[in-house]
Formats: sequence, structure tokens, C-alpha cells
Amino acid sequence: MIDGQDGNAPGAPGIPPRWTSSAKSGIGTALGHDSQLWFTLSHGVLNELFYPRIDCACTRDMGLIVSNGRDFLSEEKRHATSTVDTLAPGVPVYQLENRCLEGRYLIQKTIVTHPRRPALLQRTRFTALVGARSDYQLYALLAPHLANHGSDNTAWLGEYKGTPMLFAERDGIALAFACSVPWKQRTVGFVGASDGWQDLAAHHKLTMSYARAEHGNVALTGEIALPDGDECFELAIAFGTTTAEAGHHARAALNDGFDATAELYAQAWSDWQETLHPLDLPTAAGVRNYYRVSTMVLRAHASTDFAGGMIASLSVPWGFSKGDNDLGGYHLVWPRDLVQSAGGFLAAGGHAGGRRVLEYLQGTQEADGHWAQNMWLDGTPYWNGIQMDETALPILLLDLAYRHEALSQAERSRFWPMVRRAAGYIVRNGPVSEQDRWEEDAGFSPFTVSAQIAALLVAAELAEAHGEAALAPFLRETADAWCASIDRWMYATDTALSQACDVPGYYVRIAPIDIDDGVPQLQETIAVRNVTPELTERQAWEVVSPDAFALVRFGLRSADDPRIVATAKVIDRTLRTDTPVGPMWHRYSGDGYGEHADGSPFDGTGIGRAWPLLTGERGHLAVAAGRMEEARHLLETMERLANDGGLLPEQSWDAPDIPARELYFGRPSGSAMPLVWAHAEYLKLLRSLRDGAVFDLPPQTVQRYLVERTDSPRRIWRFAERSRTLPAGKLLRIGTLAPAVVHWSADGWQSISDSFTIDSGLGVHYIDLPTSHLPVGAAISFTFHWSDADRWEGTDFHVVVEPADSPEGA
Repeated sequence: MIDGQDGNAPGAPGIPPRWTSSAKSGIGTALGHDSQLWFTLSHGVLNELFYPRIDCACTRDMGLIVSNGRDFLSEEKRHATSTVDTLAPGVPVYQLENRCLEGRYLIQKTIVTHPRRPALLQRTRFTALVGARSDYQLYALLAPHLANHGSDNTAWLGEYKGTPMLFAERDGIALAFACSVPWKQRTVGFVGASDGWQDLAAHHKLTMSYARAEHGNVALTGEIALPDGDECFELAIAFGTTTAEAGHHARAALNDGFDATAELYAQAWSDWQETLHPLDLPTAAGVRNYYRVSTMVLRAHASTDFAGGMIASLSVPWGFSKGDNDLGGYHLVWPRDLVQSAGGFLAAGGHAGGRRVLEYLQGTQEADGHWAQNMWLDGTPYWNGIQMDETALPILLLDLAYRHEALSQAERSRFWPMVRRAAGYIVRNGPVSEQDRWEEDAGFSPFTVSAQIAALLVAAELAEAHGEAALAPFLRETADAWCASIDRWMYATDTALSQACDVPGYYVRIAPIDIDDGVPQLQETIAVRNVTPELTERQAWEVVSPDAFALVRFGLRSADDPRIVATAKVIDRTLRTDTPVGPMWHRYSGDGYGEHADGSPFDGTGIGRAWPLLTGERGHLAVAAGRMEEARHLLETMERLANDGGLLPEQSWDAPDIPARELYFGRPSGSAMPLVWAHAEYLKLLRSLRDGAVFDLPPQTVQRYLVERTDSPRRIWRFAERSRTLPAGKLLRIGTLAPAVVHWSADGWQSISDSFTIDSGLGVHYIDLPTSHLPVGAAISFTFHWSDADRWEGTDFHVVVEPADSPEGA
């Protein structure tokens, strides 16, 4: 019977929509270009389905509810223990078992997506452990969140060519929900008001049936006519641009048969896994093959219609507390994560995956040479920050792919225009970054600066190989000058922290741009994000980060450099957490991106938790130092930090257990899971251990700075980084973004020189002033006449010559 006036459900628009848990136990998709459907699992049920693109979530979850119609009601995601396994290592045919906490039933499910249509099939067997099967009713509850929105969805009851289904639609995306056995009852309604869950919770059975729920947070509920005996049934969820299209795909998927569909799905995955390097570690029976889980995670996060595009995670961090105001979640492309993922592909021998990422980056590069902070798959920016490492890393990826024979010389040449634009952006805007790799603070970051220096050396090589050798000297000279300034910018000495750790100094997390206010650079304050107001400002010397180890990862310092060893001691004292499964590290001192002390979700403030990917990065530091046993231990720690499905989280819980919030010491927190970047880091560490050397270490920096010990004869002054001092014996390079005459004097304007800038060919104009002969204490004064605008700058600038061996940062 259809209830309500005209069969319309009451209570529109329902409660505010929310996403679901980020604690995924499984992810999957069919390989190929015909499906365009991705799925996630947690707590024994389906979570988000993504269609028609991997950055477009379309459901919240779909699970089963069991009732006896009188005094028993059990929701499998809340009232059952769940185990998950796959058909074979790295083949995401998921087999779930959900056992009732009261011991009354067992639900077994196998889940695949159709290789040739946008449809998911779930084969289900319901077994009564107490009483007979006929004593129970089984209901399927599906929550559409079409087009990344839980609001403004419309749901209704209908049929496709005589097959009863439940439908939903929003913004040109339609969903059809069908079953291989008859629906005994169906209803749609508004969540929290008239949805099937409310009815079942109140009456232990469906007492109302609504035919339509328009423009709200809706849910679809159907009672399944359980087949006799121990037989299985299939549920199908399919999508299309119209209701008829979605209905067709649902019906056709059921007609195709589960076994045939699953065989096609599994075979494609098995065939792909066979193309990869055999990096599998020996495992005991019942132990997961984390190598194949990680390769699967990377491949499952790849787009089909935007080849090479990969999102950061098929999850929304703390999704159960997030609504439509967080449309992106982690369903976005971060160029940094994308490059890291491509490195994971290359480490595993997935050369085609690495090439596709380069092609995607080539297609999404902005006109000025940089990449957006993050973006939808079509390249539309989501946030608009500038992170200089995201411009440098694609250059390094090209070199990595070429060195590992994923690209021929001819294929590499296609990317030279991309590299040229990116290198130009770096020399015009670096080494300072508007945001560091954690997307927060401006200034000099070890990771970001190191990546830029390495990228400039690679770009110089490529310029020489592609007929533009004249660019190479400027690129190398810029890299050299920046490399020579690293300690001046970011190495703190004689601080309370160095004294407490009994070290002479250490590299800071980030150093602000030097302000001419008389305050030493590392005593300037920096902002700490995601914390309460009283904690937002700290002096630069107080904040450290494992980012400092990028100086080793990018080849600017050796692992046994005393400055690195001292920094490691400080980082371990301040950021390390030891767990029963091994050590973890936090991003930086005072980080606020994580749950609150009581375990409640991050809501703009919190306490930063430990990141498993940093355990992998520390493993790479151990490889660089030749400490292979330590590196192997850290690899094993990463494996133990994975969840029961073998997935690595963004963060792990680093405090005493809070069972009510599913938070356990050393286990995943409520942040994103899986984090593709973490799985890529695991793959690279596995490859590095096999090779006995850091897989993605740039040889250009190693040769130039660790072998040849190249120094710079100059210091650079630019408007973005106005050096106030010049070591005796060095040239002063003045850099501008437009042609100019530098009007200057080294004797208080008693004698004056005019020097015309040179066009570097990359958007920077520069001149080296002959200052190497000037004595300590001499002051170089200068201003500019802008050639194109025919005007004077109107301000004098000053640089003082200091002793060559004066303390860095003076």
C-alpha cells in the first residue's frame, strides 16, 4: 500500500546529509574503459560508489538490516563483526562475512563491478544461525548522494520493462537499485523523517510505503524475498544519465550472471598484476601480500576518462562528520600525491601508469607553468594555493621515468615544453613557497626548496638535450645559489631546543621570508594552522619536521651529514611515537590536523596524529645511510600500521585506546584511508630495499653537491627574497622580472655604475655585480630604472658585505 498524499514521503528535506566512515576496508573497480564505476567498503557494507568519474561520489552506503518482525532488529554495519578478504592478492574481488553479535545470523557477500557497464553486483547469502531462515526478514537500505551531494536528491519507486526497481536522480545522474529475487516491499523517504530505517527502528518491519521523495536527503529501502534453502541472491546498483539507462544497466548486469561477470573482472586484475615486477616478499599462510595490495590501491585510484589522473583517496576524512560543505573530500587530484603515486607505479614496474601520469600533468599545467594546488579531474582548480614543490616534482618524475626506461628519448622530448614552463615558473617565483607540502605556511621549507633545486638541475640537462643549452647555465647557477643558502635560511643553532637535545643545531620545518626589522630570521613567528587561537604563533626555531630529511632524499645532504644526524635527534625527541608495532612520526611540532584529545573528529582544530608515510620516508633515510636492517624494520612497521584489509591510513592513532570511537593505539585514525601516497611510499621503500639504494634519488644533485661539492660564487637578491648581507668574495646577482638598469654604488654613491640586466630566456632578468673584491663592511646600494616603463623604482636597497665565515643567518 502506498501511504501519504499522492504517495509522497513526508519530512522533506530530511536531516542534513553526512558522508560515512573513512575507515575503508576495501576499494575496487573494473579495469578498462567501459565501467566508469568505483566502490569502497567499510564495516562490512558498501560505502561510496563513484560515477561517472572517480572524483564524483554518488552514494553514502548500502547495507542490510535483519529483523524478526517483532523484537529483534540488527543492522549489519553496527551489530555484526566483519571480516574481509580478496579472491587473490591484488585482485579486489571482495568476500565479506558479517556475523551477528548475538549469534543469530551470518551474511556472506562477494562484490564486483561489471567490466562492461556502470553496475555493481553484490552476491549475498543469508544464513540463520538461530532458528530458521523463514524466521527473519531482510532489508536493503541504500542512501544516494548523487553528484557529490547528499542534498537535493529525488527518489522514487518504479520499474524498467516490468522489473521493479528503486530509483534516484540528481543533476543528470540516475541510479537504479534492483534485485535478482523479488522485492517484497519497497519504500523511499527522507533520512531522519520518513526513510525505511526510521520505520524499521520503530516497528521492526515496514509499515509504510512511500512512492516518491523529492529534493532532499533520501534513502531507498527494499525488503528482499529470501530464496528457499541456502541459495544466494544478487543486488545490482547501476547508473546512467537517465532513469532508463540506469535501469537497463541494472537489469542487464543481473542477466549477465554474477559468475561470468566476476570471472571477467578478476581476470583483468590478475593479468595486470602479472605485468609488474615480482617484488613480493615471502609471506606465511593467511598473511596479506602488502605489495599487491599497494599496487591495487594505486591502480584502483586511476581515472578512466582522464588518463593518468589519480585522486588522493577514495574517502572523506572523518566523513561521518562532513556534509555537502566538503564536496571535494580527498576525491581530488593533488599534483604532489599524483607524482608520488606515479613513482610507486614506476617502482613496481608499472611503466604505463607512470607515462599516463606525465601525460595528464602535461595536459593540466597552467599557462604560467605551475600546477593548481589541487583540482578536479578535468583540471579545474579546487583550492588555489601555490605550492612550489608541486611545480618541481613533475620535472623530477620525468627524469625518474626516463632513467628507469619507462620513456624513450623521443618520448621524453615531448615533455620538454612542459619542463621549460615549469622551470621558468620556479626561477621566477622560488625558492619561497606560498604553502609548504602540508598546504599551510609560506616561507622556506626543506622539502620544497630541495625539490626545486633538484628540478632545476634536471631542467638544465633537458635544455642541453633539446637545443636550448643557453638556458642551462642560468638554471644551474640558480640551483647552486639556493643550495648554498639552505643553512642560512633553515638551520637553527644555539636555541633552547638544540640545548635540550644536546646538538649544535638542526633544520627547522619552515623559515619565514627574511623581514628587514632587525629580528633574526629564525626568531620570526610563523603561523601554526588547525589549532586554537592561543597556539597559532610560534617562533620558527621551535618547529621541526621530518621534511628536513628531504635534503637527503633529493641529494643535497648525505645521510651521515652531522647536521642531518643532529636534526634526526631533535625530530625523534619531539615528533616520534613508539607503538607496539613500531615507530611513527608526526608532521611537525604543534600540528593540529587530527582528532581532538577525546577522539572527536577534526573540525578545523585538533591534534595532529602520526603519519605512516613518514615511517616510510624514515625508512628511505635508513636506506640512504646503508642501514638496511633498520629500513626493513620500518617497512614491516608500515605493514603493521595497515588495517585488516591491508590499507594504509593517512594518520594513525597515537594515544590511549578509545573503543567507543574505534580508536586504538597504533591503528588507523579517522583520517583518509587508504591514502594512495602512503601506499606509493611503501612501494618505493620495497623497491629501494631490493636495489640497495634510494629508488627516486636524483643523481644530478648527488653528483653536483655530494661528489663534486659544488659551491656558488654568488648570492641572489630579488624582490621576493631581499638578502641583506653578502659574504665577502661573492658576486651579488640582482634578479628582476622585467628588463632594467641597475643603478648602483659600493661607496655611498660617490661613484656610480649602471648595469643592464640580461634576459635569461625564462622570464628572469639578471646581472652579476662585480662585488667579489669588496671589503667586509662595504655597503652596496642600488635602485632600478625600468626599461619598458621608463621609470625609476624610487627606493634604494642596501646589501652589506659580511665575513665569509660569519655564522649562517647573520
